[in-house]
Amino acid sequence: MSAEQTRQAKGAKQNVRVLTGITTSGTPHLGNYAGAIRPAILASREPDVDAFFFLADYHALIKCDDPQRVARSRLEIAATWLAAGLDPEKVTFYRQSDVPEIPELSWILTCVTPKGLMNRAHAYKASVDQNVAKNEEPDDGINMGLFSYPILMAADILMFNANRVPVGRDQIQHLEMARDIAQRFNHQYGGGREYFVLPDVQIDEEVATLPGLDGRKMSKSYNNTIPLFEGGAKALPQAISRIVTDSRAPGEAKDADASHLFLIYKAFASPQEAAEFRGELADGMGWGDAKKKLASHLESILAPLREQYVSLMDNPDRIEDVLQAGAAKARKLATPFMQQIREAVGLRNGARVASAAPVKKKAGKAARFVSFRDEAGTFRNRLVDADGETLLLSGAYDDPKRAGQFASQLQSLDIRSLIRRNPDYSVSVVLDEDVLGVSPAMQSEMEREALIVRLLQTVDAMRPADEAQV
Repeated sequence: MSAEQTRQAKGAKQNVRVLTGITTSGTPHLGNYAGAIRPAILASREPDVDAFFFLADYHALIKCDDPQRVARSRLEIAATWLAAGLDPEKVTFYRQSDVPEIPELSWILTCVTPKGLMNRAHAYKASVDQNVAKNEEPDDGINMGLFSYPILMAADILMFNANRVPVGRDQIQHLEMARDIAQRFNHQYGGGREYFVLPDVQIDEEVATLPGLDGRKMSKSYNNTIPLFEGGAKALPQAISRIVTDSRAPGEAKDADASHLFLIYKAFASPQEAAEFRGELADGMGWGDAKKKLASHLESILAPLREQYVSLMDNPDRIEDVLQAGAAKARKLATPFMQQIREAVGLRNGARVASAAPVKKKAGKAARFVSFRDEAGTFRNRLVDADGETLLLSGAYDDPKRAGQFASQLQSLDIRSLIRRNPDYSVSVVLDEDVLGVSPAMQSEMEREALIVRLLQTVDAMRPADEAQV
């Protein structure tokens, strides 16, 4: 049963975490926008979707040894996604290289991954086959980045326990490998606990695949792309003018379905607009006029996006601020989760690792216990962190002194052994079947685990120095 099916079986309405990676080794073109960027942004706006988007700049190093190209591509791709409408307030948008927990997790996963599994990776096998066909050494020119690529991809996915990962068909094997690696880790170190959820592959069958200038799939490999923003407004009609058409003259009926030009227009038009264009071609519109109409239509869509793109590229600090904020948001989950992974494999130390993500603290505030009377008139106590967020709420008592014992109990007991995980993604602290306190319900298992780490760190920090738990 998949992670998503398990949630449905429990009847719990939880956000589905969807993760998308973008390799930073090139400049986005029109085909990238229609086939990946636009549908991913639309999907991120769906209710109950927790969307993660990251710039896979470590992956770019596998095949690109030009540092200037990688650096430029990071800016161009970030600016493209933001200009196209990605809302960094609603999604988690970050650079892979700004989350050091990812390569650390990649190494730990490497240590549980059989070499034989990597030997079967399509990209590696294809490179070996090419070498053999040329009578060269099988591993000639193959670096460990290419060989271990699926493990880094697994770390990208498992670091945030993504439920779904949209990929092309050529990446399905890597998702299967990520599931295999997650299962191996859970079996070897879980002790009955599943640290990693098994990600489900998402294939978008209806996503547009645009033909390029020569009719083949639009790809930089074929040098047949139409620029999205690169080159400004003049580059768009110049590229469209080079689209290959048949020899039918103006006045002759054109077969729209056999026209690469029409297929591109259709991907950006409403059904009514596409029908009108089809009719004009059937009535004998010349290819020159058809190309002008396509260029005008695309410009009406892309011009406002290009304006945003240019503004962002002219102000790279704005892009950097967005990505740093996204990294902090990502590390708020990654840092405590990685601490759990370290402890699971035996990399424990005496002091708990404080979160590296920047935390804004209110002036003069610290974690504290707050006593109050609820609406029923009974006495309660809550533990709040430095931001005023409730971590644990005590039970209700008629005696205020009994409620006041909540603080001393938490500070004197080893609550690690008393934590119970509840079906609604909350936790309870239970002593001899007596529930001392309950946390707020989280949105996912991963968020609950992050809360547990914050709870333990907060309680440890509030103990007298000679009583701190190790």
